[in-house]
Amino acid sequence: MEQQKNRVRAEVKLPLILIHTPFGLEFFDRVAKWRAAKVYADYNTYLMPTITALAIFLIIGSLMIMIGNANARGAVANVGPQANLLIPGLNPYLPITYGWVALIITIIIHEAGHGIVARVYNIRVDSTGIVLLLGLPIGAFVNIERDELNRATLKQKSAVLTAGPLNNMILAGASLLALFLVISTLNPLPPDPNAPQFGVMVMSVNPGTLAESVGMEPGSVIQYVAGQEVRSLEDLGNYLRASSGSTVDVTWINKAGDTVTRPVTLPPDVEKGKAILGVTVTLLSPDPQAVLDRYKGAFGSNPLALLLPPTMQQGAVPYSDLMAPKYESSVLGSAFAPLANLLFWLWFINFNVGIFNALPIGPLDGGQLYGALIEKHAKSKVLAKNANMLLTLVMAAIVAVAILVPYVPF
Repeated sequence: MEQQKNRVRAEVKLPLILIHTPFGLEFFDRVAKWRAAKVYADYNTYLMPTITALAIFLIIGSLMIMIGNANARGAVANVGPQANLLIPGLNPYLPITYGWVALIITIIIHEAGHGIVARVYNIRVDSTGIVLLLGLPIGAFVNIERDELNRATLKQKSAVLTAGPLNNMILAGASLLALFLVISTLNPLPPDPNAPQFGVMVMSVNPGTLAESVGMEPGSVIQYVAGQEVRSLEDLGNYLRASSGSTVDVTWINKAGDTVTRPVTLPPDVEKGKAILGVTVTLLSPDPQAVLDRYKGAFGSNPLALLLPPTMQQGAVPYSDLMAPKYESSVLGSAFAPLANLLFWLWFINFNVGIFNALPIGPLDGGQLYGALIEKHAKSKVLAKNANMLLTLVMAAIVAVAILVPYVPF
């Protein structure tokens, strides 16, 4: 058995392939001997409730916004339910390259937290390795010996389970700080004299919408609807609603500077709060200095506002595809955007994975910890099992409602 653990081997669980390696086990044993690891294990055990409280606060807050704001419901419904998945390629706003890199790092950091703290308390780790999907690495795994974990004290079990989400939150915070440092080096470039003089700028195009069907893309400038000049956000909405049910020409200037005109058949009736073309727009040529100042200010005033991806708010993020050409970094020159985007997605994915795993839902880290707490204080195993199941069902129902509310007519 020891010989088998000390060699690389593959295990096929279609569509996944698990590559077991001894390297993670050796790494966990080395790091577990560090004094910092022991201190981390001693104190992290009390932090899971804090992460759980933040997760529940954000879910309830999101649910209240969806219930009370028709425009917010419409915007989320236009994106589609796949936007709730942290899977690059399925989530329309999660870029494949940055998304995969950030997701792999996130899972490795999460699993390493469990493995290292388990070894601090001499809880056996059976195996560790990487996970492949269709030959592509998508993360890592750590198999902790379940019986030994169950026999550990509640404090030790709490430390092991908390380590994964807490590692993600720490990396999220570090990535956000590094992103702020990059943003702080930016300076706006002089304006382009050849830029369009009127119109509204498209920040994002929702999948499966009229705008996507006619080839409109982020960075386009809509100038005419049915032959009428669009000079404000109100103009665009008014002209489109006035032409409901008919086919009109829409003219825009694309990112290459070409003028494009396409006939667009508008729906006869549009649900309140839903976009007609399926785009988000902003005033023409957002002031780069104002965009930079607002974004930098959010780091101190409301960091959670920075969770909205740059792919969803192109005109409000200095390192988005739309705005990045308008800046130069005093340190990185024009090459700041890839680093800033990677740091954002590390912050975004780690934060979401951290708070999700802290939820009191069955097999999640939070669910296992609160299940152990219930079992310790319950008068019987049957009562503990029922209470844990009830907690899981209630929390899962709240999450499901928060996801489904945008698709329910009010």
